[in-house]
Amino acid sequence: MTDRRSRWVRMGRLSFALLLIWSFAPSRGFSSAQEKQEDKKEAADKDKKKELPLETDRTISFDTAEGSWISLDVAPDGRQIVFELLGDLYTVPIEGGAAKRITPGIMFDSQPRFSPDGSRIVFLSDRSGDENIWIANPDGSAPKAITKGKNTRYWSPEWTPDGKYIIVSRSGAPPGGTQLWLYHVDGGSGVNLTGSEERRQLNPLGPAFGKDDRFVYFTERTAAGSVYNQMNFRWQLGVYDRHTGENFRMSDELGSAMRPVLSPDGRWLVYATRWDAQTGLRVRDLKSGDDSWLIYPVTRDDQESASTRDLMPGSSFTPDSKALITSFDGRIWRVDVPSGEATAIPFSAKVEQKLGPKVQFEYPIDEGPVRAQQIRYPRLSPDGTKLAFTALDRLWVMDYPSGKARRVSSLDAGEHQPAWSPDGKSIAFVSWSDADGGHVYRVAADGEAPQKLTQIASFYSDPVYSLDGQRIVVVRGPREERQEDFSPQGRGGQAMELVWLPAGGGDTTLITPFRAQGRPHFAKDPGRIYAWEGSRGLVSFRFDGTDRKTHVKVTGYKNPNAEQPTNASEGASYRCARQPG
Repeated sequence: MTDRRSRWVRMGRLSFALLLIWSFAPSRGFSSAQEKQEDKKEAADKDKKKELPLETDRTISFDTAEGSWISLDVAPDGRQIVFELLGDLYTVPIEGGAAKRITPGIMFDSQPRFSPDGSRIVFLSDRSGDENIWIANPDGSAPKAITKGKNTRYWSPEWTPDGKYIIVSRSGAPPGGTQLWLYHVDGGSGVNLTGSEERRQLNPLGPAFGKDDRFVYFTERTAAGSVYNQMNFRWQLGVYDRHTGENFRMSDELGSAMRPVLSPDGRWLVYATRWDAQTGLRVRDLKSGDDSWLIYPVTRDDQESASTRDLMPGSSFTPDSKALITSFDGRIWRVDVPSGEATAIPFSAKVEQKLGPKVQFEYPIDEGPVRAQQIRYPRLSPDGTKLAFTALDRLWVMDYPSGKARRVSSLDAGEHQPAWSPDGKSIAFVSWSDADGGHVYRVAADGEAPQKLTQIASFYSDPVYSLDGQRIVVVRGPREERQEDFSPQGRGGQAMELVWLPAGGGDTTLITPFRAQGRPHFAKDPGRIYAWEGSRGLVSFRFDGTDRKTHVKVTGYKNPNAEQPTNASEGASYRCARQPG
């Protein structure tokens, strides 16, 4: 009994001691949680970005009565216009007059729209450090961010007719491309309206409502690919049905159809289109479906660029649906519908912009010899003792390997792609001038007045002497197309041809249309011209283009189910195969 009692006493003392140790020792779990919270706070402090961190130290001020790319909207009561000018928002009476700036500061505010009841405006602003959707009172007070996107782009916000939501074009977030998004005026994550897989390439811009709030009109992109230097137009009107989730094409204009604007009474649809290198506005009677020109020309559209401010500036109908208020030629206009009679709405604005420090550096200008930073088309002479090359768009020759370069021609145009004659006494080269085109020239290797060999200006490239030195083979193509796109797969590459001319000058003779993926050259056979044609391999043909042969092809992996191996440019491992002949 005594042993059992003493055992319980010892156990009690041990438990009490452990309890004391646990009480005073720092809790591992608690410490870990606290450390995580501190780490999160530290990370948040590091990630916190100062809003518009540019420190201003200069101010420019001036008065103006015009502007460019003015997006605007008319108040629901028809009494005033809100518009953007140099990154600030202004209001002006509908009749015109002195404009009042309502959003001053270094932030860039744009694309304003009145709410249906006129109590607020929605606009885009980068005042948070990233461009987002903001709403404010009509006088610019009480601004509030609706979105908090980072590295996200927005275009052309618009109110839903009930005033509860903002619909906007947005890109920079899954599922990719540009989509129409719907945001509640109190904020939130938003709803993607057009993000399904089949609509991935719509890239809708410029949402607009008419009388029926069921349908959202917009501009959709009809073809994918780069918008720069495009050769056809790829924008048409579309409409999104908010009840069914379906979208429908609403135009098929040759010069595209962009930036729809609908009248409040549901009668008129105005949109922009390109015609004869200028942009105009057309009006569609939604009752009959008939289209006609409203006014032409107006502000040039932005189809060839990234369209960061939409394809056209924002416009608006008057509340009575009798006129369109729009901007072009630097001014704001009232255009009666459907007559197209335009009346200017004059405005004057006092602009005041704060600027950051002047970025100015002093660079020394070399007044002595200039060091060429790029050497192009180096060609060794047949005996290997001289090197011809182009630098600073001029033709030079030097003793190889360490001689002093000397200019051997005297043209004012660019001198490119030298080619040595077999005896090393002459150099053929091509010239180029944006104004006059190009020719093939010949000059003595020791320098003299160059001799023009071709009779007709064109775009010549890659000259090469025949083995006997009696002919020059050269690539020729249309000037305009090769200026626009010099790549073989581009427009210029689709119209190239290989020609020859006498080494002493004269008429050119067509050899063959040319794919131009490699420089023409000669091997042992003086009667055959060799050239690399990409996936077709190394080919050769005679001076009349006949007897074409393939000598070498480079291919990649061959899938067991494929008839042909992949092209070399598509595979990870290559093999070289010599063709018969």
